[in-house]
Amino acid sequence: MLGSFKNRLTNLGGQSTWIAAGLGAFVLYLLGAVLLGIHWSQPPEQRGIDDILATTAPADQKTTVGNATVGTLIFITETLLDKPGGYLSNDVTPPGLWLDNMPNWEFGALVQARDLARALRKDLSRSQSQSTEDADLVVAEPALNYDSGKWFPSAESSYRKATESLKSYQIRLATPGENAQLYARADNLRNYLADVETRLGSLSQRLSASVGQARFNTDLAGDPAADQSTLDVSERVVKTPWLEIDDVFFEARGSAWALLHILRAIEKDFGSVLENKNARVSLKQVIRELEATQQTVWSPMILNGSGFGIFANHSLVMASYISRAHAAISDLRALLAQG
Repeated sequence: MLGSFKNRLTNLGGQSTWIAAGLGAFVLYLLGAVLLGIHWSQPPEQRGIDDILATTAPADQKTTVGNATVGTLIFITETLLDKPGGYLSNDVTPPGLWLDNMPNWEFGALVQARDLARALRKDLSRSQSQSTEDADLVVAEPALNYDSGKWFPSAESSYRKATESLKSYQIRLATPGENAQLYARADNLRNYLADVETRLGSLSQRLSASVGQARFNTDLAGDPAADQSTLDVSERVVKTPWLEIDDVFFEARGSAWALLHILRAIEKDFGSVLENKNARVSLKQVIRELEATQQTVWSPMILNGSGFGIFANHSLVMASYISRAHAAISDLRALLAQG
């Protein structure tokens, strides 16, 4: 009887040891996942256009018109895939599954990459509206538009495919007889900047809605004959849900990061056009505003104070920079339209 009781105590002691060991291992795993998640959530650093060309363009092709723009698109796409933690938007396991700031950052940068790929296929690589689309860009543009959250088949495989097609196009740009071109013309640049302007306008409105705004309906303003599909209210209150405020902030931050690299490349490839229109300084001003969006966020969380309240509102600060960049883009497009 006594021996049986001792055996039971021994078994309980052994089970307690295993339970304690299991709990310890789980705590260590959680701690490691948190630290890894913090590391993965750090945004990539900015890169100069010369550094980008050094890694994406062959040495004998760095001065070819279009290499900077295409190389920057390759750099943005590869950064999404190869940064610490890799591409996180479609992760199904911790710690990537728990993170939301970096996936939103990725989506913002991805949207800018998609816009540039569409501009390359639709305008920049074509001499006129009836010219043939470039074969590599026909592959790259839809590959970049693959569902960013898809796990299988993975978004990464589609974006890798786009990168390979862009590299092929980049090589062909400097190869005579390959029938690959990038036309650095004012009208092509204006068409692309029109897309940039609408993207920045949307981000600015979403960021400003962090505190809630009563907005008049100006959808049909300026055209007395204009009409729309369904009736709408004349005034509405627009407010970003509390849980989505940091999502919009980091999407804007990622979008601005990608766009400032693209505009630096455009400054190099479209240098003669910008000089002819006396528009280089206007482009530099856009880049400067976007660089300000990449300043370090010292707060451990994105604050949403009222406009003139005690606490900061990071979304409104970001909206200020984005709005100024939006206005500068509008001025730049006007300059490019002048004879």
